[in-house]
Amino acid sequence: MHKKAKSLGANEILELVFIYLAEVSSLKKPDDILNVLASMGRVLTSADRCSIWLVSDDKKTIWTKVAQGIDKLDMPIDSGIVGAAMSKGQRELIEDAYLDPRFNKDVDKLTGYTTKSMIVIPMYNYDDTIIGAFQVINHKGEIEKFDTQDMERLTLASTYAAETLISTNLAIEMQETQKEVVFTMGSIAESRSKETGNHVKRVAEYSKLLALAYGLDKEEAELLKQASPMHDIGKVAIPDSILNKPGRFDENERFIMDTHADIGYQMIKNSKRPLLKAAAIVAREHHEKWDGTGYPRRLSGEDIHIYGRITAIADVFDTLGSDRVYKKAWDDEKIFQLLIDEREKHFDPKLIDLFFENLDSIKEVRETFKDVYEEKIDLKRDKQITILGAYGTKAKGHATTAFSLIVKM
Repeated sequence: MHKKAKSLGANEILELVFIYLAEVSSLKKPDDILNVLASMGRVLTSADRCSIWLVSDDKKTIWTKVAQGIDKLDMPIDSGIVGAAMSKGQRELIEDAYLDPRFNKDVDKLTGYTTKSMIVIPMYNYDDTIIGAFQVINHKGEIEKFDTQDMERLTLASTYAAETLISTNLAIEMQETQKEVVFTMGSIAESRSKETGNHVKRVAEYSKLLALAYGLDKEEAELLKQASPMHDIGKVAIPDSILNKPGRFDENERFIMDTHADIGYQMIKNSKRPLLKAAAIVAREHHEKWDGTGYPRRLSGEDIHIYGRITAIADVFDTLGSDRVYKKAWDDEKIFQLLIDEREKHFDPKLIDLFFENLDSIKEVRETFKDVYEEKIDLKRDKQITILGAYGTKAKGHATTAFSLIVKM
């Protein structure tokens, strides 16, 4: 056990700080870092316990991210001394909690603990918005009270905790932004070929479903779901005259069209982000075939990345069941027969089996994100608009609507 911080000299305090920060530097998980910083704050102030409070997303409650010696607490944002400190944005040094009218005695009743002294330090983000508070309770020295030196030491620990929380939130925000960019880019690629925004949503959901059925863990299945909208990103480089040609391609047009897989890969292959690395794999390999007759590299069997094998089925199934400029949607019986016929030819046989084993779930996804077409809306007697487009269930974080207007005069 460390000596009480009251008896520590400046060099010893510095040594303690270095010990804890060295441990922090070896950790990657934010929760682990916050737990170490809470222990650092407790030791530096000779406190009995330390809590790290956070403000809820809706700004209505505060809750304990770290709560030493007790279960998680959740209270109204203006509750108790902690809530008051955060509301006013000021540090609090309390010698006797029971003499302070702001003290919430219900917490002690709930936990069976007796609070005496405490320090509360509000934590801020870069916009000077309070995001939480650092709290220590009950000084273990002879007089059982904290002083201003303890407050300064706790402020040091709280500063590192705030930085950890800010970094974590920024990382989450960047990840969400990255997902949104990937989805949007995928939707743009599809809309250029007059395909609907719901196509990429359905392919994403089918891909995750098949990934989980195949045995990929939840994290990797979610990664594939987020990456799959980029499967046809290379189409942005294909001329409209080819991309939207209603008839069959000639040999040269087919060659140009097939380059979209490698183009998509080349566009994003140098990213070090896991999401974009996965998207690069999907873009290049979703047109490879199990028997080696696909493109662009004629890979076969399990030499094709599992991401490519899964997305291939998801993409073909959805494309065949949707109207395109070059074809009408197939009925289910015809689609299912093709998938069976192409087992061990175009598609991984295990994945085809899993597809049919999970067919009810796949149909549910299709219904949730279905394309809804409204045709022949009369505006005036001499004009008629046909809307070819889609809207569907609004996916979380996305509200893509793709449509084309044909005006007949």
